[in-house]
Amino acid sequence: MDDGRPLFLQIAEQIEGSIVSGAIEEETQVPSTNELAAFHRINPATAAKGVAQLAADGILYKKRGIGMFVATGARSRLLERRREEFARQFVGPLMQEAHQLGLETDFVKKLIDTWQENQ
Repeated sequence: MDDGRPLFLQIAEQIEGSIVSGAIEEETQVPSTNELAAFHRINPATAAKGVAQLAADGILYKKRGIGMFVATGARSRLLERRREEFARQFVGPLMQEAHQLGLETDFVKKLIDTWQENQ
């Protein structure tokens, strides 16, 4: 955890990644802010801010006196958001460059297929 972005965002993204991968399933408890803080050696308030962000986004919810849990449907919402980000960050620029090079969409698809076959 040290890529220049705020630590609370990195904590939130780490939890999101665990939800997307299935390591943390829906309706299960996530690590407490104290556990996150101890593991990452950060201030508990920083960890709490990352968890609070996920709660504000509807990814986590609080069970009073027990802790934070993954909301039903959180994984599908995160997957949809990540797919949109992927398209915006990678597919859009790819197709813009292809257009500038005069490449047709079908040709780009063939390039991708060829690349996949060689992996």
